[in-house]
Amino acid sequence: MTTNDGPAEPPLPWLARPQARSWTCRVPDHVRSGAVGAFHASLPGYAPTPLTEVPALASELGAGRVFVKDESSRLGLPAFKVLGASWAIHQLLTGEPAAGDPASPAPPDALARLRTAAAHRPGLIFVTATDGNHGRAVARIARLIGIPARVFVPAVAGPATRAAIASENAEVTQINGTYDETVAHARQWADNHPGAALVQDTAWPGNEQVPTWIVEGYSTLFAEIDAQLTTAGAGPPALVAVPVGVGSLAQAAVAHYRGRATAEGWLGRGQNSVPKQPSSVTAVLSVEPDTAACLLASLRAGVPVTVPTASTIMAGLNCGTISSSGWPYFSEGLDAAVAVTDDAARRAATDLAAAGISSGPSGAASLAGARAALTGPASPGRRAELGVHPASVIVLLSTEAAHPPQ
Repeated sequence: MTTNDGPAEPPLPWLARPQARSWTCRVPDHVRSGAVGAFHASLPGYAPTPLTEVPALASELGAGRVFVKDESSRLGLPAFKVLGASWAIHQLLTGEPAAGDPASPAPPDALARLRTAAAHRPGLIFVTATDGNHGRAVARIARLIGIPARVFVPAVAGPATRAAIASENAEVTQINGTYDETVAHARQWADNHPGAALVQDTAWPGNEQVPTWIVEGYSTLFAEIDAQLTTAGAGPPALVAVPVGVGSLAQAAVAHYRGRATAEGWLGRGQNSVPKQPSSVTAVLSVEPDTAACLLASLRAGVPVTVPTASTIMAGLNCGTISSSGWPYFSEGLDAAVAVTDDAARRAATDLAAAGISSGPSGAASLAGARAALTGPASPGRRAELGVHPASVIVLLSTEAAHPPQ
């Protein structure tokens, strides 16, 4: 159909469920005790990543304040992934929390502790599949504690991606297939090699413990955001936009904001409390490439589904199957999902760079998704579904640094 102004816009790949803000979940024990944060704080070079306010985006998105969580440099790596990989490896090797009391001193040398634990595992090798950042994070921790790593990458992984992983002394194996097929190769290789430990952020039935630890590791990022917003004099965010590949970071976001609702009584505490309306609770928006929107498809179907994927500049999000451990959180507690084009992600990365934030297309997808949801045709209805108004605080997760030329 056409109009006087030209062809009609295709409908936005969008799904909203305002009722999700009434759902709550338990805060994981290691997160509630402070063990995860204490472990990360004990790693050499740890510091909270910046939460940068961008007034121009607040004006564009019709919000009070917009902040970008800048994960372009996290513990010496160009993405947030090392938070999950390091905590999962800690749990694999020690099987116990780093510290039970967030007020107690952090362990004196977390890496030395992991080296000692690894010395009791002869033949140990870490194995994973990756589009880039997760595999490099696993390889970095493996190198620091003296353990070999084998990293499988899909066909689309370019020379710079493979070289960055290999620079961590990892063995890199490229698979002539998709990300999902690469995960299957890594899984089979680990199954066939005694001593191999699969450190994968994708969960499937029978392989959910390590991905759960990885999600716990990402809780540090959200704890930092809480503290940084308080320092900035901002209230809790009305909306947090999260890029989604297999969904581990989005699972951590839902767990944090729905778990915080339970812990702080946002929905009422005790028989005589007055429950707050769901619109007063943080909404979580997932953002995927329109060529690999497996979470959006699963939410529409009501069950996890696998979708075919195509080439996208959002390489870190080019996944066709959602993590099984995340699905219960998404099916109940995710507020909205949107899919965006490569052009939208490219523009978002350029605009973040102009604001002084280094972001690759996968990281900038959060801005592209917020723009799609909050501006343009039919946006008043979408804004109402998300509970966003002109005084709202919005947080965009920029999950990676800009990419070097391939």
